[in-house]
Formats: sequence, structure tokens, C-alpha cells
Amino acid sequence: MNLDDIKQALLASYEHDGGINHLDGVNLPAQDSVNRLAVGFMHLLFPGYFEETALTKQQVPLHVGRLLAQVNERLTAEVEKCLRFAQDADPAAHARELVSAALGRLPEVRRIVQTDVTAAYNGDPAARSVEEIILAYPCVLSISIQRVAHVLHDLGVPLLPRMLTEFGHERTGTDIHPGARIGSHFFIDHGTGVVIGETATIGHHVKLYQGVTLGAKSFETDDSGNPVKGIKRHPDIGDHVTIYAHATILGGDTRIGSNSIIGSNVWIMKSVPADSVAYYKGENLVVRTRSKQDQFVETAETLHWVI
Repeated sequence: MNLDDIKQALLASYEHDGGINHLDGVNLPAQDSVNRLAVGFMHLLFPGYFEETALTKQQVPLHVGRLLAQVNERLTAEVEKCLRFAQDADPAAHARELVSAALGRLPEVRRIVQTDVTAAYNGDPAARSVEEIILAYPCVLSISIQRVAHVLHDLGVPLLPRMLTEFGHERTGTDIHPGARIGSHFFIDHGTGVVIGETATIGHHVKLYQGVTLGAKSFETDDSGNPVKGIKRHPDIGDHVTIYAHATILGGDTRIGSNSIIGSNVWIMKSVPADSVAYYKGENLVVRTRSKQDQFVETAETLHWVI
């Protein structure tokens, strides 16, 4: 086929198969702009860490003011697009209101993100400095962006929160839905392959390893067989829980009690009491009360129990 034939086939595809932006209607948020927003948020959360030249203390107010103005302008434009898509009655005014509320919560987001950095530094013996955590650990990017996106999600902004978390997903391989509620001192070691669903809740001082899934066990469907939106589908994780590599925990009525340890490759669809240990012994899942002697040993191949 020549190029003109291919063009005509593509035009026909747009008409019949969809997947084209809203021509002659509202425009959708621009992915490149949203990605720049994510970068801007990281600069505001960690000023001086991602700049090409060093900042002095005297330069910080001007630097932060300039960054904040840029983020405010871009965020307002993208939120307005999202609201127009959602057929908001006054998208421009509503966008300004929502952006003001969201940016006003950045100091609190910074406070909790700093606890995540502390958790990563204290939770990984390979870490040599806090600077290494911020600059090189994927969990800092994925968790920080999720916390910002969660603020927008809570404020009812459509589309944009998920696009922001997808920036972290693409960069780190860690997929955290903006709707997930996450406590302080959260650490994801390694990160790749972690999936945290929309209605999951995670307590304080929780540590996950790579490949962990906090997912849905099944979907309720309507009379047409379509999934029902907005219902509780993902598990709740208590405080001071450690979940090791490739564990899968499913279901909106599943709760992992506080101070519990979930072993590698465990598949759980029922609640685990507080102060428990869950692991496979042969082909059987064992859930028992945690003792002071319980510990994991990490080898080059896997994580296994010392009992």
C-alpha cells in the first residue's frame, strides 16, 4: 500500500474503531504535560535534589516560588480539561478552587513523604545515605507521586490522578492506584511488579517487597455483566506488616492484622489475625502466631524461613 492508501485506512479506523481524542469537543489532558507536572511535584517535594546546579539557602524561596507558579499554571490547565471532560458546570472556576486546595496540602504530603524516606533508609541495610534513597530508590518516586495523586483523587479530580501515578508506574514498574490509602513510613523494597489496587488500605510502618499484589478477588457485576464500580475490592493491611516477594493478597473483605509477616509467594484470600506469620510449608499454607524467634533470611535466590 502507498502512504495515501494507509492514511485513508487510518482515517476509516478512527471513524469506526474509536480511540481518537475528542475532535470538535473537549480536549483531554496532555500526557507530556502531566509527566512534566509529576517532575515538578518531585522538585517541590525534594528541592535541590534534582537540579543540575546546587541551590543556596538564599535561593530556595525564589526557586520554590518559581516552581510553585509553574506547577499551579500547568495543574490548573490540566484539571480544567478533566472537568470539561466530566461536564462540570463551571470548569475554570472549579479548577482554580481544586488546585488551590491540592497545593495547600503539599506541606503535609512532604511531611509524610519524609517518613517514607526514613522507612527506606532504616529498612534497607544496603542504603548508605538518605541522599541515595531520594535519588536512586524507585519507591520514593512511585510513593511520592501516588501521595500527590491521592490528594487530587480525594478532591474528586477525574482522569489526572491516574495519569500521574502512571508516570511512576512507567518509571519504576510499581503500580499504585491513586485511590489507595497509605499510612506513614511506607517502604517498597525493589518495587518492580508491585500492584496496589484502588480500594486497598495500608497502615503505618508497612514494608512490601517486589512482586506483591494487593488485588481484587472477584468483581461484582450488574445485570449486563459489567463490573460494578466504586465498591470495596482490595485488602486492608494493618500497621507494622511485612509482605515478602511475590505474595498475593486478594479481596475487599481480607485483612492482614497488625504486626504480621506474610512470606514469599503466599496466596491469601482470607483474613490473617494480628501478630501472625503466614508461609508455605510444602504445599500447605501455614498461618500461626508470630514468635520472637521468627525471622527471614535473604539469600541470592529467595527469601526463606528460619524456624
